[in-house]
Amino acid sequence: MQKNALLSVSDKSGLVPFAKVLVKQHGYRLLSTGGTAKLLEKEGIPVTEVSDYTGFPEMMEGRVKTLHPKIHGGLLARRDKEGHMSAAAEHKIEMIDLVVVNLYPFEATVAKPEVTFELAIENIDIGGPSMLRSAAKNHVSVSVVVDAADYDRVLIAMGDEAATLKLRRELALKVFQRTAAYDGAIAAYLQDQVADEPKLEDISGIPSELKIDLAQVQSLRYGENPHQQAALYGSFFDCFEQLQGKELSFNNIIDITAATYLIGEFQKPTVAILKHTNPCGVASAETLLKAWQQAFVTDQQAPFGGIIVVNQTMDADLAVIISKIFCEVIIAPTFTESAREVFATKKNLRLMTVKASLPADSLRELRSVVGGVLMQDRDTMPDRPSDWKIVSKRQPSTEEMRAMAFGWNVVKHVKSNAIVYAGCERTLGVGAGQMSRVDSSKIAVWKAGEAGLDLKGSIVASDAFFPFADGLIAAAEAGAIAAIQPGGSVRDDEVIAAADERDMVMVFTGKRHFKH
Repeated sequence: MQKNALLSVSDKSGLVPFAKVLVKQHGYRLLSTGGTAKLLEKEGIPVTEVSDYTGFPEMMEGRVKTLHPKIHGGLLARRDKEGHMSAAAEHKIEMIDLVVVNLYPFEATVAKPEVTFELAIENIDIGGPSMLRSAAKNHVSVSVVVDAADYDRVLIAMGDEAATLKLRRELALKVFQRTAAYDGAIAAYLQDQVADEPKLEDISGIPSELKIDLAQVQSLRYGENPHQQAALYGSFFDCFEQLQGKELSFNNIIDITAATYLIGEFQKPTVAILKHTNPCGVASAETLLKAWQQAFVTDQQAPFGGIIVVNQTMDADLAVIISKIFCEVIIAPTFTESAREVFATKKNLRLMTVKASLPADSLRELRSVVGGVLMQDRDTMPDRPSDWKIVSKRQPSTEEMRAMAFGWNVVKHVKSNAIVYAGCERTLGVGAGQMSRVDSSKIAVWKAGEAGLDLKGSIVASDAFFPFADGLIAAAEAGAIAAIQPGGSVRDDEVIAAADERDMVMVFTGKRHFKH
């Protein structure tokens, strides 16, 4: 009996050699449509147009071509049921044994900023998902391929009935995962385009229903600890490229994400050093080398086993200095060739570049909780000094305002309770994750002392309000002359009075930056 394969793909990579093997080694007749058929003809591969096979022309600009009983009957017919086979014979429906389809690039189309609604709609595939679902439903008899990466697996399994059936089940699962994700992408796009009055829960842009369908891209050695299994899902490697080093760990990926969000706050050449997602040294300067010197001195222990991120090309001069320190990951937009050569001697060091702008979904955060997930907007709303309120009697100098703006950009990335002492565009001491704000301040002061840094004339940034004056008084005693905080405590008047008594500047931003 003649074996038939239907090939109709948007992504044509790897198709030609696959089709040649189907015809020459396995005797398949190829059915195809549009551009796929033209490609096969150009390569000298025998192919039958679907419209010639069905006797029904393509119409409506190609919207109707494979939605035909001779196609879906050939896919859905149960070979083990006499009624199915007799109906097929009566209507001259031949069996289709293999389907190779990948879908119109809807996700890539709507990701383009200039895409029109009409173009998006035209990139919704109808015939493709229909053929895939028909073939996958009848996978006992039909092999269905939605991913070019599976071509070789299909060819290897041919001739081995048990292997073919096992593979067909895997491929059928892959089809339904793909079509579910495809439908989800369409639904998400249309939800954003709905022009009606938004529902209450949609006013902020948070969806009323959440569907998550992400493919596993990497199995990880373990999670936060060696006894925990872990894997990476989604499009992380669409945003980053690993140039060298060991495979990324679960903790590396978390740290890289935190480092990327932090460095995005700064425009001038900036270096940030992080440990367990907390920034422990950050500085901006005229060059990365000067920024590194000021960031590193904040905490010379922290870079050991930590993450270093910069926002400009890293050259060999800085690479030579950093290479003397053991760190897990270094992230930069690019590295010069000479910098790459320096780091090449450290085989385990992971070098990462940012190869694309962050996707839209990076503007939201998900957290797993018992029985579900939490979603929130990421803390990205810009802080404009023009919106801040100076509540102290003393007005800040230009240098003090610059230092407060810098400290405020850093403190929002420190785990709560968070305190940052800063000078002009550099950190001096960081206190993170304590149950008491005073304790965080004490740790920041202690870290500055350990580094030999003088806090006299510094500013102090607090991610939330000072609930009592004691925290501010402790900062003043440490040497701070200005404080920036959200305000909003019932004891704000006491805190402001304590600032005025010490001739300190006090700025209220009106915005809290808790980070749990």
